[in-house]
Amino acid sequence: MDNLFVTTDWLATHLGDADIVIVDASWFLPAANRKPREEYLAGHIPGAVYFDIDGIADHGTDLPHMLLPPAEFARAVGALGIGDGMTIVVYDEAGLFSAPRVWWEFLAMGAPDVRILEGGGPKWRAEGRPLAQGETRRAPAVFTPHFRPELVRSLPQMQAAVAAGQQIADARPASRFAGREAEPRPGLSSGHMPGAKNMPAGELVANGRLKPVTELAPLFARAGIDLSRPIVTSCGSGVTASTLMLALQLAGARDVAVYDGSWAEWGGRSDTAIVKDA
Repeated sequence: MDNLFVTTDWLATHLGDADIVIVDASWFLPAANRKPREEYLAGHIPGAVYFDIDGIADHGTDLPHMLLPPAEFARAVGALGIGDGMTIVVYDEAGLFSAPRVWWEFLAMGAPDVRILEGGGPKWRAEGRPLAQGETRRAPAVFTPHFRPELVRSLPQMQAAVAAGQQIADARPASRFAGREAEPRPGLSSGHMPGAKNMPAGELVANGRLKPVTELAPLFARAGIDLSRPIVTSCGSGVTASTLMLALQLAGARDVAVYDGSWAEWGGRSDTAIVKDA
């Protein structure tokens, strides 16, 4: 699926095209001690708008950065100047960390042409390409959502998936998946869903880019993940689950969904089954 990505060379030749919108989707874990919006204002790819993962989210729940209902998502991104008929190019300043989350959100809302910048902001900067300061303000646009429920899973759907023995791939580090290390969010048990397979997202990325398919496929096989069967991805809060979905699609999987609530939801409840490895 070569159309998942665009290169920095390609983007450099298309800066300013009316039908292309560049989206800085940078977001970091608290331990990184980075402030993505401040970094965006200090310098970003020219023309890029900032997508606040925690801001453009459902605030009717205490779960982090949950997907908005389609109409509300459409209003939020339309206000950023992202509209129908545009090619959406998403990047982040880690190389490849939070951009897949926003890529997945746009896919789930039916955007027909969403790409990720290969290598992200770090590659763009390393090549000495231009940067802009301050906030990019685009004219408001109309984004028409066409929600794709097959790409999203809820808690009841996950409980049913566990009961049915469906494939679940968990992108958290192995120690948290096994229950040997505490979760970073307070109030959550460590461990994993019954039957889940562990495929840490950190093993899929090298130098800010996805590893090549020739390396990804053996990783999935070793983890016991069958690309020919439906797969639901999960992680701590739905961010690296999206990276896992991206890698699975690149490797040839055709039926992949993201559990939006992920472990922030499953691991914080008393009515969900949790397995800890011996």
